[in-house]
Amino acid sequence: MIATPKKIHINTITDYHKLAGLPTPGHPLLSVIKFEDLKLKPDNQIISMIHNFYSIVLKRDNNNTCRYGQKQEITLHQGGLHFMSPKQVLTMVVHSQEYTPIGWLLLIHPDFLWNTAIAKKIKQYEFFSYEVNESLALSVDEETTVVNMIKNINQEVADGIDLHSKDVIIAQIELLLAYSERIYKRLFTSEKKNEHRILDQLEILIVKYFKSNDLIKNGIPTIQYIADQLHISPNYLSRLLQSITGQSTKNYLHDKLIELAKEKLSTTELSVSEIAYEIGFKTPQSFSKLFKNKTKLTPLEFRKSFN
Repeated sequence: MIATPKKIHINTITDYHKLAGLPTPGHPLLSVIKFEDLKLKPDNQIISMIHNFYSIVLKRDNNNTCRYGQKQEITLHQGGLHFMSPKQVLTMVVHSQEYTPIGWLLLIHPDFLWNTAIAKKIKQYEFFSYEVNESLALSVDEETTVVNMIKNINQEVADGIDLHSKDVIIAQIELLLAYSERIYKRLFTSEKKNEHRILDQLEILIVKYFKSNDLIKNGIPTIQYIADQLHISPNYLSRLLQSITGQSTKNYLHDKLIELAKEKLSTTELSVSEIAYEIGFKTPQSFSKLFKNKTKLTPLEFRKSFN
């Protein structure tokens, strides 16, 4: 049985420092933290964190599982960057008592960005969205560049923030986000090379599932099942289908079911009810409703028009 997550609402960066066993931050609206300095003691707890500020994480950690939002599981890469906006939920499951993550954590309160160009622009970066549940994988050189940017921000905070240092920090944050955007676009471009291969695998998977007895035994395959079989996340599958076919995963699957139904209606003497159960629907009514929604005809009307 999965334990109920312990929910922690963190309103300020100062509160985060207290929770993490760290000294008071040098600035209440901005902090750079080394993960090695954190003194969190989860002891295999499941913890859900909700905080009111942006976080940019450069983390090397394979000892724990994180869930972003309600369902999406985050893939943590060596040298991976992950981003969170205020009010988002991060659930962390620690599998090891010796929890020693390595990396950097940049916390930015929205008030620090007030009256700067980045205040609006930061909301436009897609990698701050729940839709992106994988961290950005960095090369060694890219990681070095990102670490240097974070260290520069840390040095400005350590030296004491005045009017000019804030401008420097804002410029560094803008540079970090612009650099991250380039990595994000590069990763998505390289992913395009694999998208059609995955789509081919999806077609093969669906055909195989439909030809077996799985539709009768297990019903219509779930999106989670399909994603698991393809070894990708449901979110990635949805994004892939939307970009290539313009359809959601659900609509794509429904179209395949309607194709199968049309084949059975036109080549067999099976009743509508028998076809409905054979292709995984729990009731003939739900099948007929979907069929008419997709084709503008009832199953019987389609059969008559075909004949």
